[in-house]
Amino acid sequence: MADPAEQHSTAAQPNSLRHGPDERGHFGGRYGGRFVAETLMPLLLELNAAYEAAKADPAFQKELDFYLRDYVGRPSPLWFARRMTEELGGAKIYMKREELNHTGSHKLNNVMGQILLARRMGRTRIVAETGAGQHGVATATVCALFGMQCVIYMGATDVERQKPNVFRMRLLGAEVVPVTAGAGTLKDAMNEAMRDWVANIADTYFLVGTVAGPHPYPAMVRDFQSVIGEETKEQMQAQEGRLPDVIVAAIGGGSNAMGIFHPFLDDASVRLIGVEAAGHGLDSGKTAASIERGRPGVLHGNRTYLL
Repeated sequence: MADPAEQHSTAAQPNSLRHGPDERGHFGGRYGGRFVAETLMPLLLELNAAYEAAKADPAFQKELDFYLRDYVGRPSPLWFARRMTEELGGAKIYMKREELNHTGSHKLNNVMGQILLARRMGRTRIVAETGAGQHGVATATVCALFGMQCVIYMGATDVERQKPNVFRMRLLGAEVVPVTAGAGTLKDAMNEAMRDWVANIADTYFLVGTVAGPHPYPAMVRDFQSVIGEETKEQMQAQEGRLPDVIVAAIGGGSNAMGIFHPFLDDASVRLIGVEAAGHGLDSGKTAASIERGRPGVLHGNRTYLL
């Protein structure tokens, strides 16, 4: 176990993996960035400037903290899974219960932060992409809270697979636009949402729900989701008097894993394990394990691993 005096530091260390991205949005020198058409650059630079100003404004953080506490329902519990621990033996297993947040997932953390930023920028219309629908439901919910127009782009394939969430979004007043281009899934929905944003720049804010898109989106999503890991640190100290040995998180788009991993990046005693969906097998040609089997490439304006 690490020295308790070193366990609860929240400040990034020199040469820390928590530093970054750089001014061009690059993580580690080669990933991330802004690989976009010239027409998008002014929008991204405006967004980055607005976000940096918001981060430096205590009033913005105070407003965000209020909504995270009284609307989202934070902090989410850190639950000791006693029976699972007894059944499996060995490690004591704790679960960070993000599904107990309002709307049923971690997605609301980021949505609340970005919509408060959009309001600060004077935007009145929100466009977003969604896959399974949780980001769409969270976006529709906060738009309803603030009386903002909401348009959700969702792949036609996902619309059929996730009808309950489509119903919830429409019930909350959102317009759900099925996207038939390409495979009709999340990648295509994000493309259409970006096109909408570029065509309606005067009043529209594009709300990205995952660790994707051009800078500053990955950094914003990371920052707004890091509340998960910060709470986990405090809760583990309160319950165990130490940091965990291992943190395991599912990796889909990355927002959940990034949120819990980021505050622990400087803690050498903590192993961070991300779990990707193998699909029909890593070598089947039908896998979602882009980190394990992918190669670096550019998608949606940033350099990342692609299958």
